[in-house]
Amino acid sequence: MAATAVFSTAPSAGAATPAPEPGAPREFVALDSVDPTIVQEMRYLSAHNFVGERIDGYRQPVCILTRPAAQALHRAQSRLLRQGYSLKVYDCYRPQRAVDHFVRWAEDLADERRKAEFYPRVDKARLFEDGYIAGKSGHSRGSTMDLTIVPLPVFPAPPPGPGQESVPCYAPQAERYPDNSADMGTGFDCFDTLSHTDDPRIRGEQRAHRRLLKATLAAEGFVNLPEEWWHFTHKPELFPDTYFDFPVSRRSVAGHRT
Repeated sequence: MAATAVFSTAPSAGAATPAPEPGAPREFVALDSVDPTIVQEMRYLSAHNFVGERIDGYRQPVCILTRPAAQALHRAQSRLLRQGYSLKVYDCYRPQRAVDHFVRWAEDLADERRKAEFYPRVDKARLFEDGYIAGKSGHSRGSTMDLTIVPLPVFPAPPPGPGQESVPCYAPQAERYPDNSADMGTGFDCFDTLSHTDDPRIRGEQRAHRRLLKATLAAEGFVNLPEEWWHFTHKPELFPDTYFDFPVSRRSVAGHRT
């Protein structure tokens, strides 16, 4: 097996000024240059995530993916639009520095700002052991994304009401933090076994929505992570052993043709 590579943009020790950050390889593109109809809500650019602050490396609200993954999402979107839905991405390529941010947060057991919503039934000390946080992420290889479906026509989600930031992510959809997506039984990034794609407690319309998302993406070569209904990887990956660290910004993919 080839050695795992990490593309780092950190300056060398003793350097007076950081070197200019390299952009992404030309195999990476902005998703909206391939399909502008896919909704984007890049959660790690905002403070509404399990950490509670913007995550390192996210500079602009743009989904970046390898070209084959973006093209496959475009084909899946075409299928869903005919059925009255649109895809919505929450996260796409994720730089290694963002993963490192998650690790630092997970190691700080005193920081539980967003526990009430995102991991109310999980002891933060078990996040590594239970597999919710790891030192490497498939997202950093460029062919993995987190996404859901949204009914058409797409309306913006209303602002959260008083106390909604403390409602558990597995509460009924009308009670938890507002999202314009179809009801999947839990919110995105819900650290709970109810987020397992085929959890038998998820039934009815919620189960139908998960199956629609999974089946539509599977038809275009995507593989779901069973523990997270929102997590999919396009296969075969262009960079199965490389973890990139360029920032999430349009400059990283400037001039890359689709």
